[in-house]
Amino acid sequence: MDGQRGREGRAPEWWRHGPPWWSLRGDEERRPRWPWRSTVLITALVLFGSQFAAHAQEGERAALDPFARALLFVTGAALLWRQRHPVPVVFGTAVASLVYLGAGYPYGPVFVAVAVACFSAVVAGHRRAAWAAMGTLWAGHALVAHWLYRWLPPSGDSAASWGQELVVATWVVAVAALSEAARARREQWARERDERARAARRRADEERLRIARELHDVLAHSISVINVQAAVGLALLDTDPEQARTALSTIKDQSKEALGEVRQVLDTLRTPGDAPRAPAPGLDRLPELVEQAAGAGLAVEVEGKPPRLSPGTDLAAFRIVQEALTNVVRHSGSRHVRIRLDRDGDTLLLRVDDDGPATGTDAGGSGNGLAGMRERAAALGGTIEAGPRPDGGFRVRAALPIDVKKAAT
Repeated sequence: MDGQRGREGRAPEWWRHGPPWWSLRGDEERRPRWPWRSTVLITALVLFGSQFAAHAQEGERAALDPFARALLFVTGAALLWRQRHPVPVVFGTAVASLVYLGAGYPYGPVFVAVAVACFSAVVAGHRRAAWAAMGTLWAGHALVAHWLYRWLPPSGDSAASWGQELVVATWVVAVAALSEAARARREQWARERDERARAARRRADEERLRIARELHDVLAHSISVINVQAAVGLALLDTDPEQARTALSTIKDQSKEALGEVRQVLDTLRTPGDAPRAPAPGLDRLPELVEQAAGAGLAVEVEGKPPRLSPGTDLAAFRIVQEALTNVVRHSGSRHVRIRLDRDGDTLLLRVDDDGPATGTDAGGSGNGLAGMRERAAALGGTIEAGPRPDGGFRVRAALPIDVKKAAT
């Protein structure tokens, strides 16, 4: 019992998801091209089992002769093609078995080959052909057993009882029903495999988007600051060397920090099962962003304090502020930015304003940065609004759940 069910009373893995080699797709790759082992085993069973059946029915049925053994061999050997040509095989085994019984040879394991052929045809999707072959076998047996027996061997044979025909019919229906059950189970396994594959692809896509957002946010912000500081350094290199040196120091510090964050993201790709070496940034690093923005020429005013946030919300809020400041540096003529943090129940309200005017053609918010903001907010169940203010300037407003677990439930 313990070997058939899991520790928690659930069905074993192979029953719930199917054997790895049994699927509707990839049969040519996963299964052997020719089922030699099973065919040899079944053929041997048919031949030797029929020999024992002949001894048990001696005097009642005709003795096995070379023709009978040839029919038995053909019936079993035909199963070698059952995966590639299931319809001809199921009809061939049914006809060969019918000829064998019509010749008066003893009943026995000859029906095993027909059952296996029927099973293969139904599982392969040829249900009507399999049912037709089994119906032909039963109808032919009834015709031989009740009308043609007078002219067929063995001599002196009498008509079979209808009770016997009922047994044969029950056997035929049982084989077909078992085949149908196996087909249904196989299709269910295939659907579950497809669903797991789609889920794995979705997870891979989500992870790819997450990494793309992280790299974009880190690089866009850092390179924007570096670009501004490089321009300052070049402009003041001759007239104010000390200020140029300060700009170069900012470039060095910013590039070092960007390399560290990019390395951390890449490390998660190399070892996805390990915890990151450094904690993910959050709003506790907001003063660093303000200092970096000041180095890029922005005066940042922060109002309010962030509540205690879940790690996912903390990272998303940090990246949204970072991207908003980057967009001001790149696309706005304003040198003053206001950041406001509020709490409304279980929601963090985050707002970033600048007074404009826009200096670029893409200041309306159609770039990848704002798309990344929206993706971050949507992944947490929050919202992002970004666009020009009626009185001029630009506003980014985010509403994020404080506790991601509560928002998910």
